[in-house]
Amino acid sequence: MSEEDNVDMETFDAEKEMMEALAQEAAAKEQPASAKNQEMTASHSSQEPRFDSSHEQNLNRILDIPLVLSAQLGNTRMLIKDLLQLGPGSIVELDKLAGEPLEVLVNERLVARGEVVMVNEKFGIRLTDVISPTERVNKLR
Repeated sequence: MSEEDNVDMETFDAEKEMMEALAQEAAAKEQPASAKNQEMTASHSSQEPRFDSSHEQNLNRILDIPLVLSAQLGNTRMLIKDLLQLGPGSIVELDKLAGEPLEVLVNERLVARGEVVMVNEKFGIRLTDVISPTERVNKLR
């Protein structure tokens, strides 16, 4: 197995673990309010943390997973002959209009939208819209 295959499998495993943890989190958020109130009352009365140890273990398992975050300005399609003619000074027209938000992707999945800012002479992104965890999990199914 090549090094690239190992990285792909690690990324797949990391995405799978993250997806399972997000699904568990989404399911926990959808519990009936009475069950949540009973849970909170029990935890406050016994002075224990709100989350049981299984939630903490699930969260700890995914906290150190490396992810690839990228910002996408836009897309275009072109023929190979046009690609081969590109050179310094060439302009490539993208499908987004000036002023439209960038898409913020994590492992090639949309998680937010934002606008470009400058931070200490480097580019940054100010998030203007974040996709909810439940919606992100639903898109993975």
